[in-house]
Amino acid sequence: MTERRVVITGMGAITPLGNDVQTFWDNAVNGVSGAGPITHFNAEKFKTQFACEVKDFDPTRYLDRNEIKRTDLYSQYGLYAAAQAIEDADFDLSQMDPFDVGVIWGTGQGGLETLEKEVQYYMEKDKEPKFNPFLIPKMLTNMCGGMIALKYGFMGIGFTTISACATTNTAIMDAFNYIKLGKAKIFVTGGSEAPITEASIGGFGSMKALSTRNDSPETASRPYDVDRDGFVMGEGGGALILEDYDHAKARGAKIYAELVGSAMTNDAYHMTATHPEGLGALRAMEWALKEANLTPADIDYINTHSTSTPVGDLSEPAAIAKLMNGYENKSVISGTKSMTGHMLGAAGVAEAILSIQAINHNIVPPTINTETIDPAIVGDHDIVTKEARQKEVKVAMSNTFGFGGHNAISIFKAI
Repeated sequence: MTERRVVITGMGAITPLGNDVQTFWDNAVNGVSGAGPITHFNAEKFKTQFACEVKDFDPTRYLDRNEIKRTDLYSQYGLYAAAQAIEDADFDLSQMDPFDVGVIWGTGQGGLETLEKEVQYYMEKDKEPKFNPFLIPKMLTNMCGGMIALKYGFMGIGFTTISACATTNTAIMDAFNYIKLGKAKIFVTGGSEAPITEASIGGFGSMKALSTRNDSPETASRPYDVDRDGFVMGEGGGALILEDYDHAKARGAKIYAELVGSAMTNDAYHMTATHPEGLGALRAMEWALKEANLTPADIDYINTHSTSTPVGDLSEPAAIAKLMNGYENKSVISGTKSMTGHMLGAAGVAEAILSIQAINHNIVPPTINTETIDPAIVGDHDIVTKEARQKEVKVAMSNTFGFGGHNAISIFKAI
């Protein structure tokens, strides 16, 4: 059986850098930081008092009153991003079999904000405890994908992926594989996250994973810098429309890029830390390149996971150095979490969008705030710091790694 080609025909985004793809891209290219004091709750008692929040969010642009009432913020972000991507792809469901369109969505924490508020409310009540009847559907991790399918009548394959910070690359990979196998023509895929809550900030803070640079939030996320002290929490969502190439061509769709390879491995090393030598990441990159029928010399740009944590930023460069051993290394790398913060489960799709845009515009977004590269980083890497760089990008690799040892890689190619 001949495997089908898979292309991207629509994109949507709601991020700390902008509430649509164009604004997101423009601010990323211009090195804008999305960080600032937390406004979602009173953070004065917390060691970390800042995050990369979505700004000026108006859910009514794409959601009706009942949808807003019945969904957690993570689902609202997801529905918002998906609506943009569906609008962008401009396909006519009335002319299609609804079973040909599926939704594979991802989230790491789901409706944590709803659960947190409901439990707090329960603990404060003196009378018989009464929970919101929408508590369960609002907190469920699969509900955003279900709501997207319900809103548009998509009756094809639908489920939710959870692999911590590798979540949305995993969702993209699953959608890619189902289309290649001929089990769907179109997927809405991506993911969303709303983790700027007391429990999330407090929990990650107690792990010493978050930066505590409260006096300068906008410079706190500094991948690869010798003075990095942890990641900055981010939030939001992103959506891609993945489509069978022949189907897209037949309907005259615009095509942003082709998804040519993906892979996933597990470090099997530690609950939260990546393998220090990047063994799992290396194998995932090798497998993704093999599927794409490419070599390391073909990679023009790598959007790295680089969260700005002391340990995490060391293993990925080590893996990339091993990958490039014996090949001419013409790739450049950058860590865009320096601007968006770490959007947890939604990070992969946000960075996939930036990788696709790099291909379309031949511009590599920068790693801001990185002043002095940590001498402990292994390999001779061309890191784009401070300002975006003009560069021909025909192949872009997007790397994501998550707690639990998850490594997920996607490779996009100009078409």
